[in-house]
Amino acid sequence: MIKKINDLLAGLPATIISGVFLLLDLVPHLIEEFTGKPVDISFLPFDPAWVTVVISGIPMLYLAVWRVIHNPGIRKISSALLITIAMFAAIAIGDLFAAGEVAWIMAIGAILEDMTTERAKKGLKKLISLAPTQGRRVTNGTEEMIPAESIRAGDILRVLPGETIPVDGVIVSGETSVDQSIMTGESLPVDKTVGDEVFCGTINRFGAMDLRATKVGKDSSLQKLIRMVQDAEDKKAPMARIADVAASWLVPVAFLIAIAAGLITKDIVRAVTVLVVFCPCALVLATPTAIMAAIGQATKHGVIIKSGEALEKMGKVSTIAFDKTGTLTHGSLEVSDILSFDPDIEESALLTLVASAEARSEHPLGKAIVACASERQLVLADAADFKMTAGKGIFATINGKKLLCGSESFLVENGVALNDTISAALETLRAQGKASVLAAADGRCIGILAMSDVLRPEAHGMVERLHKMGTDIVLLTGDHQKTADYFAKQVGIRQVRAQLLPEEKVRSITELQEAGREICMIGDGVNDAPALKTASVGVAMGGLGSDIAVEAADIVLMRDDLSKLPYLKRLSNATVRTIKFSITLSMCINFLAVTLSVLGVLNPTTGALVHNAGSCFVVLIAALLYDRKFEEKHPQK
Repeated sequence: MIKKINDLLAGLPATIISGVFLLLDLVPHLIEEFTGKPVDISFLPFDPAWVTVVISGIPMLYLAVWRVIHNPGIRKISSALLITIAMFAAIAIGDLFAAGEVAWIMAIGAILEDMTTERAKKGLKKLISLAPTQGRRVTNGTEEMIPAESIRAGDILRVLPGETIPVDGVIVSGETSVDQSIMTGESLPVDKTVGDEVFCGTINRFGAMDLRATKVGKDSSLQKLIRMVQDAEDKKAPMARIADVAASWLVPVAFLIAIAAGLITKDIVRAVTVLVVFCPCALVLATPTAIMAAIGQATKHGVIIKSGEALEKMGKVSTIAFDKTGTLTHGSLEVSDILSFDPDIEESALLTLVASAEARSEHPLGKAIVACASERQLVLADAADFKMTAGKGIFATINGKKLLCGSESFLVENGVALNDTISAALETLRAQGKASVLAAADGRCIGILAMSDVLRPEAHGMVERLHKMGTDIVLLTGDHQKTADYFAKQVGIRQVRAQLLPEEKVRSITELQEAGREICMIGDGVNDAPALKTASVGVAMGGLGSDIAVEAADIVLMRDDLSKLPYLKRLSNATVRTIKFSITLSMCINFLAVTLSVLGVLNPTTGALVHNAGSCFVVLIAALLYDRKFEEKHPQK
């Protein structure tokens, strides 16, 4: 009950009401200070500042007492304790405005800080929702649907096309293609046959298969992925409040100076004034106001920053790790090469033949070929005798031609010989990270169509600018080594780690952190979520990226514009500098105000006004961040 009342009083609506009543009390004080004539407010039933003291003071008192009871050691002494003591001292001498002012300023600081550090946890719920709830167990030839938690290691499970694989396992019969982008981020389904391993949460795209369960329940790959995100979330400490860190020496110093001033001058008002002006309100406001201004600045540029901690750490980042698919690339396949080995068949004719055969295929490679033919406005022929061998290729009759389209092994199995020229072309395409579909007609190979992911046009220029800023770049991807090397070379990345599962990406980041580096991870998929959480700063591609990756990240690029990364570093550096300057300024103002308080120049009311002016300066300095220009220094390539 007490906590509910406290939370209500500490909320934004109550704090606004508190500020209105403080303003009502301020006006008579200002008139009296400037004219020297007291203002009669006896017509009011009570002093308006009492409302501010009650609304903003009770949460401060609650926080101070809670920390004294629950915090260990020196952490019992907090900024809330100093402000509470100053508030009661001001009340004791009848200066309600000073009491209300310090409480209200701290309430505003707490609200601003909460707004910049609160994070939603929807991403973890979405990740958990991907876990399969049931599986089809086969016992003595009989199928039965059972809950996923009832599956045991060694059970034989049947997975039909379009179904999610319920556990980790090894295929014992059947051939298929599996979309395992949730685990590896690969843009293409991976062909699987007997003896190949499959992962929980991945999707069986084409053929039916039977598998033997090897890792079930909490040991499955997807459950490990969920636990890694949870563990990384738990390790993220909230941004330390500078005022509380300094409170261990602020409180004793304030007391000593106040007591000394009171004893030497024999004036209790001077002692109370010292306590009022010593309250670290400007110190508390320095960080959240600068952060809010920077977050607003970034939002104008399509960058969502979820916390001040992320901004601070981004400025310290020395190494940026990139995922490939959907991050450096668009994550969509396009036909990149059309190679004809028949002098009588031109490129467009070869594309028309293969697209006609693939028109009824559901495989992503087939869809990419058909999309390419559609873009070129080619007229496709009707396919007869269409037949698909899951994970290998298709057969169709096009205008009387018996056409085979598929992998190298598919053509060889069907008696099609491949000469040295074709083999050399295939090897070249593989070295470029491209997937190939071979076409054969009437028993001989007539051509190859190669598909490739598309590199983002700004990627090369972005990497070059980061290198010039002294930042190391690493590529961490689940793709094959040759594919990773090819794309890394295209953008100028020299450090490559390929064929990584989610836990291996996390391990790579941990190793870099143990070497003393601050790591920023850039990713877009579900499989990137643990790495995004483990890194010092996680940046997600928000346009087409996975919702789970977006929730796991600290920063989101809403327009998937990688050129914003150098901008982010400059913005974070400027924010940290602004915070340091504001803290220095607030400490100088406090020192001057304490001196004037001891000399009797300031009383609690005027001290509160000076104290308020320092807070306003800090807010104004932070506001300058919002409109500052952070233009790119190098042209985009």
